[in-house]
Amino acid sequence: MPEAISSLGLFVGRYLTMPMFARAGSAVSSESQVLRQRVADIRRSTERSQSLFGGKAATISQIWGLVNECAEAGWDGANAEAVDRLAAFAAADFIRALPDGLPLPEVAPDPDGAISLDWMWSRNRLFSVSVGTSNRLAYAWLDGSDRGHAVARFDGEQVPPRVLEGIGEIIKHGKPAVGPR
Repeated sequence: MPEAISSLGLFVGRYLTMPMFARAGSAVSSESQVLRQRVADIRRSTERSQSLFGGKAATISQIWGLVNECAEAGWDGANAEAVDRLAAFAAADFIRALPDGLPLPEVAPDPDGAISLDWMWSRNRLFSVSVGTSNRLAYAWLDGSDRGHAVARFDGEQVPPRVLEGIGEIIKHGKPAVGPR
């Protein structure tokens, strides 16, 4: 006999246990579909609450705003592709996976349909992650005269350590030029 999973139990070990249940899996029973839907409903409700989810809800809302604003090819007056909804889902998962207390990024559309997440502390200190439709994150940084770029894989649940370290290096030297979140 299947056991019920309480919604409170899903919060054990932080909010991050819920995405595992909300993602599509190989289970096809009607019970698994109901569970997946209920977890998705709890997740949406939690994300609407500033007290439970904080500024991450606003950033995720900005991501979906980009999807609406840049829904047509050529949104930039040139040849930009429409922002891809799959990129928006991945970017929202990335925001959810960021550790609590980490400053949240600015969001912007990329001309290739991806979403750019940018930590800009000054003209000379920035870190940018491009989230597209695959599990690959392209990222780049400028830290004074040091600069570079790389690619990391994102599983949808944990930000790759290399990316977190890079963001940490950029933000550790002071307050953001664009203001606190």
